[in-house]
Amino acid sequence: MHDHDHDDHHHDGGHGHSHLAPIEARVKALESILVEKGYVEPAAIDALIDTYETKVGPRNGARVVARAWTDPAFRDALAADATAAIAAMGFVGRQGEHMVALFNTPDEHHLVVCTLCSCYPWPVLGLPPTWYKSAPYRSRAVMDPRGVLAEFGVTLPETTAIRVWDSTAEVRYLVVPMRPEGTDGLDAERLADLVTRDSMIGTGLARAPGAASGEGAR
Repeated sequence: MHDHDHDDHHHDGGHGHSHLAPIEARVKALESILVEKGYVEPAAIDALIDTYETKVGPRNGARVVARAWTDPAFRDALAADATAAIAAMGFVGRQGEHMVALFNTPDEHHLVVCTLCSCYPWPVLGLPPTWYKSAPYRSRAVMDPRGVLAEFGVTLPETTAIRVWDSTAEVRYLVVPMRPEGTDGLDAERLADLVTRDSMIGTGLARAPGAASGEGAR
């Protein structure tokens, strides 16, 4: 189990940093060349990154969550083998080889962090947001998860336990937020509109029907 132990936590050498750094370095180098040669404007790159970070990628995960909300058999399959259930929906790729779904309930809220880098399930969440990679989030999510959630605008009842899960190169997590009230008449596609990227990391909740879209600037 990869539930985070607050007192004694160790990573072995197989955390997967070796392939992440070179890829990021190559992307930065390519970005610099494209900008220097005038092939693309920096603003265009920023817009593209934002699209994959907040829209296209997370929409995959949102569809997984919405289906879990509406299809009990799929929910069971997702709980039993998230990797296979997600792959069956066509969302596969690097950084998503071994997925585990965590289901929020009134009694338990799940929060995902990667304490040593930024392991992140790209096929269902797109690109990791900048704050996910930051040292303050990585360390404080472990030490003070309730305080971190409050900074994200999420205040949970004291009776709700918060479990922090440490993503690794071997296992990545998808949080299935609780279905908002008042959504009984919505189909899966409409429900997916309510599932935010942050809610699938655990730093947010699914939006109520009619709530404004957007994750908020951080």
